[in-house]
Amino acid sequence: MTLSAQLGIIVGYLVLALLIGLSAYRLTDRTAADFYLASRTLGTVVLLSTTFATLLSAFTFFAGPNIAYHEGPEWILVMGLMDGIIFAILWYVIGYKQWLLGQQYDYVTLGEMLGDRFGSGLLRGLIAAVSLLWLFPYVMLQQVGAGTALETLTDGAIPYWAGAGLITAFMILYVVLAGMRGIAWTDTLQGAFMLVVTWVAMLWLLTAIGGPTSATAALETEAAAHVALGSDHYTPQWMLSRALVIGFGVAMFPQVNQRFFAAGSRTVLKRSFALWPILCVLLFVPSFMIGAWAHGLDVTVPADGNVLPIVLTEFTPGWFAALVIAGAMAAMMSSSDSMLLSGSSYFTRDLYRPLAEFSSRDVSERREDLLARVGVVVFATAAFLVSLVNPATLFELGDAAFSGFAQLALPVLAALYWRRTTRAGIGAGILLSQTFYLLSHFTTVVPGTYAGWTAGVVGMALGLGATVGVSLVTTPAAAERRALYFDGNETGAE
Repeated sequence: MTLSAQLGIIVGYLVLALLIGLSAYRLTDRTAADFYLASRTLGTVVLLSTTFATLLSAFTFFAGPNIAYHEGPEWILVMGLMDGIIFAILWYVIGYKQWLLGQQYDYVTLGEMLGDRFGSGLLRGLIAAVSLLWLFPYVMLQQVGAGTALETLTDGAIPYWAGAGLITAFMILYVVLAGMRGIAWTDTLQGAFMLVVTWVAMLWLLTAIGGPTSATAALETEAAAHVALGSDHYTPQWMLSRALVIGFGVAMFPQVNQRFFAAGSRTVLKRSFALWPILCVLLFVPSFMIGAWAHGLDVTVPADGNVLPIVLTEFTPGWFAALVIAGAMAAMMSSSDSMLLSGSSYFTRDLYRPLAEFSSRDVSERREDLLARVGVVVFATAAFLVSLVNPATLFELGDAAFSGFAQLALPVLAALYWRRTTRAGIGAGILLSQTFYLLSHFTTVVPGTYAGWTAGVVGMALGLGATVGVSLVTTPAAAERRALYFDGNETGAE
C-alpha cells in the first residue's frame, strides 16, 4: 500500500472526528457549563463512551502492548481487571458525591469544589497548579505515541516530529472549536470503533499464525516465563502499586474528574460505573494479548519501538494497519482534547479568575474565553516542543502522570467523607505527598521503591497520614464550611 494511501486513511479519519465535533459545536450554548460539562446532561451511553475514550491513550495502545511483549500478559490483570474494578468503585465513592455537590452548587472543577468547602483560594490554586503539572507529561504521551506510530507504520517516511506535530495541530483545532459536547459525541464514535478494530486485529493476527494454540506454543518456546503467572517483574507489590496509582490517579485526572459533574442523573452514574469493568476487559484483552503473542513471532521490535504497529504491518494488510493506527491516533486525540479542555478550565477558573478578583479586575466571560483558548495553544505547543527534545518512553510518561495525580486522591476522599478535615490538614496532605513523589521521580534524594512498593503508593499513604494528623491537631479556619458536603446534598434528578 502506498504511503499516500496510508496517510490519506489516517488524516481522513482525523478529519471525520473533527467534523463530528464541529457539528456538535453548532448546538453548544456559549456558557461555561455547556463548554466544559455539556450542561450536565450526558446520558449513560455518551458518558460511558466519553470517559472510556478519554482514557484510550497512547498508554493503552502502545505502552500496554509493549509491557506485555517484554514482560508477559499479566499486565491485563493490572489494567484490565484490578484497575477496572478500582476505578469503578472510585467512580461511585468520589464521582457520585461530586455529582451531588455539582448539582447543588454548580461546580465545574475540583478546585472550585474544595476551595468553596475550605474557604481558600490558595487551596483552589494549588489543586489547579498540581493538576496542570501532571497533565503536561500525559499530553506529551499522546504526542510521542503518535509520532513513533506514524514513523513505524511508514518505515520512517513520515518522521517522528511530523507525526507528533500532526496530532498536536488537530488537538489544538479541536479543543478551540468543539467544547465538551463535541468531544463527547466524537468519543462515542472512538470508543465503539476502537473496541471493534482491536478485536478484529487480534482475530486477524490469530488467523494468520494458526490460532491461539499455535500463538501460545510459539510464545512458550520463545519465552516460557511469559505463559506462567508471576515473574521477577510482576511481583505482587509491583502489580498492586501500579493498579493503585493508576486507579486512583485516573479518578483525579481533570478530564475524568470533570465528567463526574457532567452526568444527567444519578441513574446515569450508576449504570456507567457498573459497566466500566466490562469495557476495560473487552478493550485490554485483545490489545495486550497481541503484544504478548508477538514475543513468540518472528518480528523485530527495537528497544524503544512500539510492538503494535510493527505486528500489524507484518501480519495484516496495509490499509487495515493504517486504519488501526488512525483509530489509535484519534483515540489519542480524544484523550488530548479532553485534557486540554479541562486544563483550560482549571487555568481560567482556578488560577486566572481568583487572581483577577483579588486585584479587583473585571472578569469578563469574553476575556476568560479568549485566555482559555490561548492557553490551550500554548500548553499543547510547549508539550510538543519538549517531546522533540526529550521523548521519554511511553510507560515512563504515563506512570509519572498517574502517580502524580494519585497523590491528590486520598486527601480529597478525606475531605468528602470526614467532616473533621481542616484546611491545614488537606493542604499538608497534598503538599507532603506531591513533594515526596516529585523528589522520588526527579532526584535520587528519595528512593523510588520501598520493599517492592513504588514511591507513588508510599506518597499516597503519607498524604493521607498528613491530612488526618494535621486535621486532628488544628482547628478549622473561620471561612471553612464544614457542613457543606454533608447537609442537604442528596438532591438531584433520578
